[in-house]
Amino acid sequence: MRPAWSWQFEAGTLAQLPGDALPGAITAEWAWEGSGGEGVRVAVVDSGIEAGHPLVGEVAGGVIVEADPDADSGARLIDGAHDDLFGHGTACAGIIHGIAPAAELYSVRVLGDRLRGRGAVFAAGLRWAIDQRMHVVNLSLSTSKRDHFGLFHELADEAYFGGVMLVCAVNNVPVPSFPSQYSSVFSVAAHRGTDPLQFDYNPTPPVEFGAPGIDLEVAWRGGGTVRATGNSFAAPHVAGVVARILGKHPRLTPFQMKSVLFALATNAIGRTQ
Repeated sequence: MRPAWSWQFEAGTLAQLPGDALPGAITAEWAWEGSGGEGVRVAVVDSGIEAGHPLVGEVAGGVIVEADPDADSGARLIDGAHDDLFGHGTACAGIIHGIAPAAELYSVRVLGDRLRGRGAVFAAGLRWAIDQRMHVVNLSLSTSKRDHFGLFHELADEAYFGGVMLVCAVNNVPVPSFPSQYSSVFSVAAHRGTDPLQFDYNPTPPVEFGAPGIDLEVAWRGGGTVRATGNSFAAPHVAGVVARILGKHPRLTPFQMKSVLFALATNAIGRTQ
């Protein structure tokens, strides 16, 4: 009797990998030149997105997630167009579309007008994005409650194995937060740069990537902009870069994408522009 899972590696079952998935030398030209993120679906799990904002443009769809103690998940979903209750989600969407303007944006509203929410609602919104087979999910929010550790770990692993790339801002204060602590996600904190296509790699995680997020002018509710600082605004920079790369290389897996970002980080020795 053979061990479990060994059948996946038998002749006739094991899939052949494309030989051109990653080149010998990964360059910015190879990674994203000529791509606007075409065909890439990006979910922004946040306070909503203001459709039609000059820095955002169109929103392809979305869902409102509300607390419902009678539901098994503790939340209910309402499909359809909706507004941004705060401005935070619009800021993230504007950053993403600034880097990958052709990507399709989907708003998953889980936060209220005080930028607060419940873990069950957050989890249900993330579940919706994974079930809808989004290519990229921007999570500029997190929970520090240990009670939710297992639930979000399960969702993050499901996303990883399904090819859904979760880009997560780490907490603005030095406490563990989820799902940003998991190795299966792209964890991001702010650095002082301003170039949206320049990011750093941290060789001593759990925070892996640094991207612009300090004193930035970002889109905000009401068609305007504000100056803002936070890891929240660094994450959508990485989400936008990932979407742009996927527009040109749609077969990349999450771990291959991490390899690409590692090679293109500004602090990578021998980096080729």
